[in-house]
Amino acid sequence: MLMRTDPFRDLDRLTQQVFGTAARPALMAMDAWQDHDRFIVEFDLPGIDASSIDLDVERNVLTVRADRPAREGIEELVAAERPRGVFSRQLILGDNLDTDEITAGYENGVLRLEIPVAEKAKPRKITVSTADDHRVINA
Repeated sequence: MLMRTDPFRDLDRLTQQVFGTAARPALMAMDAWQDHDRFIVEFDLPGIDASSIDLDVERNVLTVRADRPAREGIEELVAAERPRGVFSRQLILGDNLDTDEITAGYENGVLRLEIPVAEKAKPRKITVSTADDHRVINA
């Protein structure tokens, strides 16, 4: 079987995967780190209206959705480099995180989530008992 490759088509497909298209925008950029007993996750969402941000947690999967609607009423668009449409990202959270206590804030185009470590996952001291602890001393 003869297979013909088109390097320009392959480059176009790769560009669409990285930068997205109008119909399927690229993923939102994200940073995540641990700060003592909580995890911080920040998503870059410039130009997104806070009311369009939707956060859902189902089991251990956190889904973040946001919408940047298409521009309307523009007669002649000179440049359109910022993706528009629905952005979505899913994170699989470990069992050691407390998904019931997630907090979220949106400021200056950055969505910040704080996810605390679950109490059961925090380090704790365990006392060691000895046989002497159980002996009753008669006085």
